[in-house]
Amino acid sequence: MLNPFSKTYDEDQLRTFDFMQGINFFERLRQNELSRFLPAMHHRKYVRDEVVFFSKDPAQALYLIKSGKVNLTIDIKDNFETIMEVKQGEAFGENSLLENAKRTYTALIVSDEAELIVIPHFAIQEIFESNPKIKAKMMTSLAEFFNSNNQRLFRSYRESFGFFSLRQMFE
Repeated sequence: MLNPFSKTYDEDQLRTFDFMQGINFFERLRQNELSRFLPAMHHRKYVRDEVVFFSKDPAQALYLIKSGKVNLTIDIKDNFETIMEVKQGEAFGENSLLENAKRTYTALIVSDEAELIVIPHFAIQEIFESNPKIKAKMMTSLAEFFNSNNQRLFRSYRESFGFFSLRQMFE
């Protein structure tokens, strides 16, 4: 039986919730929790070779990819080396979930066009402050994301032993 007091959502909102729940940082959230992000979401179109942000920039937003592809690159001397390609249904800029973070990579559009949903850092922090359960769920997802990245990093290091010293990470 439906609760007559529960909030109902229109088709566009339900589609947005389905899209968001397919992204690891939002997968634990219920519809009423996801709805908190709706007023903060901005749709933005980008074109090939447009930079979304540079490494070392302040982490000012989380980006959800509605369409297109984005390369996440690191600067090595005068070159950019792609560390990952992200595509539709994925997110990047995850360190915007943290306070006072700087970007660790540059995000570059590599498809002809890309449509991104931008959620500003300040809006995320306001949601976190007023909804500790949302923050806890999203931080758990972020911790799992970073743990998975660490596992891949260490596996890659083992497979290419000798190119760099892991001890440099802590110096």
